[in-house]
Amino acid sequence: MSLLFDGLLCLLLAGGALAAVASPAPRAAVLAFMGYGLLLGLAWARLKAPDVALTEIAIGSGISGIVLLRAAAGARPADAATAGPGATGRALAAAVSVAVALALAAMVLALPEPAPSQAADAAAALPATGLGNPVTGVLLAFRALDTLLEKIVLLLALVGVWALARDPKWRGRPAPLFEGAAPAPSAFLARILVPIGVLVGIYLLWTGADAPGGAFQSGATLAAMGLLALMGGIAPLPDAGSRRLRAVLLAGPFGLLAVGFLGWASAGAFLAFPPGIEKLVIKTVEVAITASIALTLILVVLGPPAGEERP
Repeated sequence: MSLLFDGLLCLLLAGGALAAVASPAPRAAVLAFMGYGLLLGLAWARLKAPDVALTEIAIGSGISGIVLLRAAAGARPADAATAGPGATGRALAAAVSVAVALALAAMVLALPEPAPSQAADAAAALPATGLGNPVTGVLLAFRALDTLLEKIVLLLALVGVWALARDPKWRGRPAPLFEGAAPAPSAFLARILVPIGVLVGIYLLWTGADAPGGAFQSGATLAAMGLLALMGGIAPLPDAGSRRLRAVLLAGPFGLLAVGFLGWASAGAFLAFPPGIEKLVIKTVEVAITASIALTLILVVLGPPAGEERP
């Protein structure tokens, strides 16, 4: 039964990927992409990678899917001149895709047994961090520079979204998600689900030190609850010109950067952690990272500031 389930999952993944790239309508393509992301999260769970599965479902499918849906809603219908490649171009793209897939499959099958891995080295060094979750340990201790760059990329993505608006608008608010009062079902769901979702987000952050979870998963969950609160009309639209808002946006990347320089002063290396308080420093930084991720994702989904300008 396990083999049958995995085989069916592979077929569904292939079908979802094909639907995402072959659907002529933007909305249908985005919905197929979101479904593909959910299936991919299930595949990662089957591979015993729950941290990756949570991130894929929350950000790869959920948040990214919402952004793409909003973009698809504003897209203009393609005319004949911009409808896309012809039959020859599509056939060439399909042939290249098949060739890449076969090459990747050949590379995976050619790996020696056991496959090369540094998992044992990471696990052996994990006690020095005070953490029990190897994924969190790798991201914040052994690959902390990559984690820092990921936070900066998120911030730059938001700057790119805001750049779609005129500079004076950067001191305003994004456009409302809908006109008028919030629909009754949205308001009801917001009041019921937001408190529960916030607790789940906090739990994912807390348990990430020793079990699957962490800043990205928690941040995505809290961002979803923030958007649900906005859709339910129980929270105001964020003010892009607020100093507090911008401080939260910068808290994650600059907090991690500050820890990096603290490592130079206390442990002799950039992004090293002071001996004896490694876990405390890591969890403190994760709180700042989570807040930054949640707010950044909310603002990316809402789009560029377009509301009232502040004097």
